[in-house]
Amino acid sequence: MDGPGEQPTLREKAYESFTRHLLARDVRPGQFISQRRLVDLTGLTLGAIRELIPRLEAEGLIKTVPQRGLQIAHIDLDLIREAFQLRLFLEKEAVALFTYSASDETIAKLLKEHRDIADAIRSGDGSQELELHAQSVDWGMHDAFIDALGNTIISNAYRVNSIKMRLISQDRFRINGHVGPVMEEHLKVLEAIQRRSAEEAVTALVSHINGARDRALKI
Repeated sequence: MDGPGEQPTLREKAYESFTRHLLARDVRPGQFISQRRLVDLTGLTLGAIRELIPRLEAEGLIKTVPQRGLQIAHIDLDLIREAFQLRLFLEKEAVALFTYSASDETIAKLLKEHRDIADAIRSGDGSQELELHAQSVDWGMHDAFIDALGNTIISNAYRVNSIKMRLISQDRFRINGHVGPVMEEHLKVLEAIQRRSAEEAVTALVSHINGARDRALKI
């Protein structure tokens, strides 16, 4: 057995390993999976997996189905609506604060990242490398808004919801083929932030998130 000081680290390793495999689609939404399979997948002990399951259940990433076992959260309309609603609640406040608190240098860096990608798209770059970079920049902008709040409780709630959002994105609409429009929507948000107009930034962000939600619900 691990000592008392090792247990939190072991639990965290199990959690990080599971979420990494989940986002890599080594396990799929809706899939039934055994504890033994989770042991094989993560390379961790059965004890660590058993300690992990209550946390995954509490976060809605897995559930126990009577007489069938453990089921990975599946993507349905309720999950999409709830995940997007929580995202809106959190990010509206976050982007408003970010508009007032972010340094000129931080805003300039985000704008440059987005403009470089938008320029590459306009020049005909449709490579997978650009799409992967754009996805990273996309998530990075939203994470920056939340981080600006400096609130651990909100950050933890957002982190869990972000995992669900990424599962929804993989299942419903990847950024592939939509890089240009997404970057343009982001630029509207960032340009409003650069003007230090919180109202315009919130309006642009709400439009961006609602558009993504509507695309997900229509598929």
